[in-house]
Amino acid sequence: MKKLEINLEYCYGIKKLEHNFKFKNRTFAIYAPNGVMKTSFAKTFDDYSEEKDTSDLAFPKRNTVRHIKVDDTEINPADILVIESYNEDYKSEKISTLLANKRLKQEYDDIHKEIDKAKADLIKKLKQLSGLTGRTDNIEKTIEDIFGKPFFDFIIEIENEVLKINPLPDHTIKYGLIFNDKVTGFLETKDFKNTIQEYIEKYDELIEKSPYLGKDFKFYHAENVQKQLVSNNFFKGGHSVNLFDGTQDSKCSSDEELQNILDEEKRKILNDDNLQSRFNVIDKKLSNKELREFRDHLLDNKEILPELTDLNKFSKRIWLAYLVDQKDLLAELIRKYKDGQKEIKELLKKAKNEKTEWEEVIRIFNNRFTHLPFHLDIKNKEDVILKGDVETIEFVFDDGIDQKNFDKKDDLLKILSTGEKRALYILNIIFEVEVRKKEEGNTLFIIDDITDSFDYKNKHAIIDYLKYMSNIESFYLIILTHNFDFLRTIENRHIAPSHQCLMAVKYDDHIKLKVFDRSVIRNPFNRWKGQLDDDMKLIASIPFVRNIEEFTHGVKDNDDYTLLTSILHYKEDTEELKLSDLEAIYKKNFGDINFPQSEKKIFDLILEAADSCLEVDEGINLENKIVLSIAIRLWAERYMTDKITDVGEIKSDQNWVLLQKYEQEYNNERDNIEILRRVNLITPANIHINSFMYEPILDMGDGELRELYKDVKEKLV
Repeated sequence: MKKLEINLEYCYGIKKLEHNFKFKNRTFAIYAPNGVMKTSFAKTFDDYSEEKDTSDLAFPKRNTVRHIKVDDTEINPADILVIESYNEDYKSEKISTLLANKRLKQEYDDIHKEIDKAKADLIKKLKQLSGLTGRTDNIEKTIEDIFGKPFFDFIIEIENEVLKINPLPDHTIKYGLIFNDKVTGFLETKDFKNTIQEYIEKYDELIEKSPYLGKDFKFYHAENVQKQLVSNNFFKGGHSVNLFDGTQDSKCSSDEELQNILDEEKRKILNDDNLQSRFNVIDKKLSNKELREFRDHLLDNKEILPELTDLNKFSKRIWLAYLVDQKDLLAELIRKYKDGQKEIKELLKKAKNEKTEWEEVIRIFNNRFTHLPFHLDIKNKEDVILKGDVETIEFVFDDGIDQKNFDKKDDLLKILSTGEKRALYILNIIFEVEVRKKEEGNTLFIIDDITDSFDYKNKHAIIDYLKYMSNIESFYLIILTHNFDFLRTIENRHIAPSHQCLMAVKYDDHIKLKVFDRSVIRNPFNRWKGQLDDDMKLIASIPFVRNIEEFTHGVKDNDDYTLLTSILHYKEDTEELKLSDLEAIYKKNFGDINFPQSEKKIFDLILEAADSCLEVDEGINLENKIVLSIAIRLWAERYMTDKITDVGEIKSDQNWVLLQKYEQEYNNERDNIEILRRVNLITPANIHINSFMYEPILDMGDGELRELYKDVKEKLV
């Protein structure tokens, strides 16, 4: 990324902003005083990243322009990440990628492919047997619901039983034709239950009269015995079966002879006239279209009618019969599952001990944000690594005495301080950053006052992390702030070079980003010392020199401090002081300094300089703002001093004391009082600056001071 071009119009209050960011260094810092553009700028980029429309909220009908290009091409929205000052609900959606281990995941997937293939082969046959062939039919879930156990737990439990059993007769029953909403609904009706009860009573009566069957040995049992004999080659071994009918034996030397006897007995019972008449009653109840398939199946399998009184028991018997019928496929699935579980157990151990980027994020966070009362862990680390599950984060709160685990972030947030909540937010940001670092694609970060409301210790931890981010070759940063001290730190730590430290200046119809003079960022006084022949810089330096006098020699009995105060506040001698008086003080502090206009009155010089400020373009103009502020206050204090009947002796806070006296004496002059209040509100912070803190004057645009200066001259001079 070499350059970023933006053209914004009517974007959340930004009337117009055009700028080309040339990334000689990958980080820009923008100092934007409150209300200029910072939040609007970040929100516009956030909209773009999420492919949402941007508008002017106050005037939504205005035509919004939002062009964002990188190297003459529209930037990919996914390449932008906006980091808000604070968002309690933010959570990186890519944490699981930091837990990835492709090798372990591939081994895990290969094991499951083998298991899944064996399961799919078995399921395919079970679908055919059961008649559950639709896409929505889930064989695995059906078995789990019937037997009340997870699928694999169930098949492992019945392994020994099923693999030893020979085919059961119920494997020909179509489960899907019986166990569906239409049929089971019908079978549960009172009318059907009464009718089938009559059928069963007659059926049981006939079974009891049968020479070969009985109450506890019905067709199902007889057919099961017959199948067991055939499967075990009983007849091929030369054996025979004797059936006693009460009077004589019937010898069966083959499967066919035994089958014929059983079939004849079944025919006699099922075709009994009384039983058939009862079946016909049932058959009529099944004549509607919705139950026709079940009816047809029942006609071919009349012997299952008595089983329909206990559907739960019957369903279990049917599925056991299916599994016995497909015992070879079942045995293969169980073998692969058991072997796979052994291998998976070893993989889980490896995954649990795996060092991932997750641990690196935690290390980064803990090393930078110390003394927080909580740490984090992944509860399902192995499942995330091997199965691709969504991570479950556990928050461990430690107050030095006890620990408490929180599964939900919202529960933890209730007991954290504001700073601790913000630290938790930063943790999620670090996750997102580390993911993008791992992906190695270019990312443009728009960072909106990320250190806001942090204490200095944690603020510098964030600055340290920003330094780390700025060193990643695929990352490009635009750091927004309204805190000038933060901007100075960014430049001082070489995160953003001075030529890429910008100030947002707001005009009536547009916003302009201007490059800071490095001396303004570091310490403007060092630059001013060498340019005291410039009236603006000379006047602007006076508050600094007074600070030096105060810090080095104190205020009491300090004639130089008193003289400098007479320049910054209107006193009896203010209008008589000359540059030669000021020159003597500067020589004491800075060595051989000569002022060419030594006989010129300082008061006149200040007012002339202030007038010239009105002709300068809007901008950072630090010295201009100081000059305007000094001139405004001098005019205002001279006006109040002249008007007030008894000024008296004022030892401190002169402007405020004069204002109180003026308001008491001239309380009907509302317009003038309003102007004087503005003077008292705006100018002190701009005059009482020092080399360590001059953010307030930068926050204020030239326009406000110019208008106030004009009002003072027009109304009070």
